[in-house]
Amino acid sequence: MRVLIDVNVYLSYLLNPAADSAVCQVVEAGIMGKFTPLVPDALWRELVEVVRRKPHLQRRISAEQIQALRTILEAVGEPLPEIDAAIPRVVRDPKDDYLLAHALLDNADYLVTGDADLLALDPVGDLRILSPHAFMAAWTQA
Repeated sequence: MRVLIDVNVYLSYLLNPAADSAVCQVVEAGIMGKFTPLVPDALWRELVEVVRRKPHLQRRISAEQIQALRTILEAVGEPLPEIDAAIPRVVRDPKDDYLLAHALLDNADYLVTGDADLLALDPVGDLRILSPHAFMAAWTQA
């Protein structure tokens, strides 16, 4: 199973990795290799940029934590290069279009996100777009 996890899920995980939440369960399942996490370069750039731009995140998430998570996920998952072609505008926030493009072009089974604009698109063809909680419920019942 191929899963693309949105930046907002990774941010929540980095803020509280010890929590017993669906967010932590999703990320840890990826770390444990229970599915193939898809790891686009653009996702890590966005994550670093969001943390850099928001002082409250800068105080709680270090560059080292981000790099450690990336290293682990790239070792167990599938690093994805940039998409060279133009990405069509689909989502209300054009910054999220790359996620949908990667999910579709790289044959993700799931896009896990907390973003309401992306969640409203579910499904897109065979791609399911689910919240961490809905993903865990669907995955554990499959």
